[in-house]
Amino acid sequence: MLKWPDNALLDDEQRAFAEKVLAFARKDIAPLAPEADESFHVEPEVFRRLAEFGLFRHVVPVEYGGEGVSSVRICLVRELLSSVCSHADILFAEQGLGSYPIVSSAGDDLKRKYLPGVATGEAIAALGMTEPLAGSDVGGITTTARREGDHYVLNGDKLFITNAGDATQYVVLAKTDPEAGSRGISAFVVEAGAPGLEAVGGLEMLCPHPIGSMHFHDCQVPAANRIGEEGEGFRISMRNLDVYRTSVGGTACGLGRAALDEALAFTRERKAFGQTVAEFQVTQFKLADMATSLEAARLLVYSAAVQRDRGVQPVTVAASMAKLFATEAAFRIADDSLQLHGGHGLVSGCAIDRIFRQARAPRIYEGTSEIQRLVIGREIVRGRA
Repeated sequence: MLKWPDNALLDDEQRAFAEKVLAFARKDIAPLAPEADESFHVEPEVFRRLAEFGLFRHVVPVEYGGEGVSSVRICLVRELLSSVCSHADILFAEQGLGSYPIVSSAGDDLKRKYLPGVATGEAIAALGMTEPLAGSDVGGITTTARREGDHYVLNGDKLFITNAGDATQYVVLAKTDPEAGSRGISAFVVEAGAPGLEAVGGLEMLCPHPIGSMHFHDCQVPAANRIGEEGEGFRISMRNLDVYRTSVGGTACGLGRAALDEALAFTRERKAFGQTVAEFQVTQFKLADMATSLEAARLLVYSAAVQRDRGVQPVTVAASMAKLFATEAAFRIADDSLQLHGGHGLVSGCAIDRIFRQARAPRIYEGTSEIQRLVIGREIVRGRA
């Protein structure tokens, strides 16, 4: 196993926090990983352990029962959890993704109603944004929200929704003005069990994930549950991505580290032609490239996270660069690790098989690699990067 590197971008408090989370992840979460990482629903025991350790408090402000929202700490938690269990990382991340629109943009009443439960784990949060025909194109969503007196009526369908069917509360994007494109989107808190809401989990994926769909059939939502003003939904979702898109890079770093650890362990033990596979120069070259890519990814990720925590604006390009580089690097590292395993890497259920499949998804969710390149390139051309 690689020595956990000392990142010059972290201060002493952050390093101590990372050591504490890593010890917890290895002791209390890693034993659950083989089963949890093949699950298509929220695993209650994993969720309970994360809540009891207090990790969900790091996605909620102090005044609502949390520890404050720090991009660096969120990235650290995601990196450390994903290095041992992708399912745990997903559960932590979705508590943040499904609640940060409330944190960033809701009034005090909504915050007091919905955030304390997120912090303690009494509530399971989710974000309802993606649709069957609208993924990267958020402005293309077709779910509608029609105002009727003191409530809104939602109609439409959502797909690839993490925690669907398991969540107790959802932040949902819907169009209050279908003719206004992205400027016609609004955000709402919708509670599980709301009349007209059908949330279905268990969608089977290449990389197992607690994911599913949502269907709104004249679903009534109190007008008081709108987050911000009508038409602010797109900006709210972009604020969400500025925080959690960077943290996907943290996840990628954890997966890359796990893949590299597996490659090191295997090549140090496996013998061929009278020596261990690790002693061959070609193997060492490959390991060197894997380790260098991982360290470069970590520096990009934590640089973006530090910028956000210091209030540097905008952080969109830094977040996109971090996610793009780290997720692409993690998949290359996982692929190289599997290659070093030879035929053993193709055995279903082995550690590198699980890591390889999990490393594929981050290149797609929260904006594909192609979308990140589009964002970065556009900002460079406009002279804003």
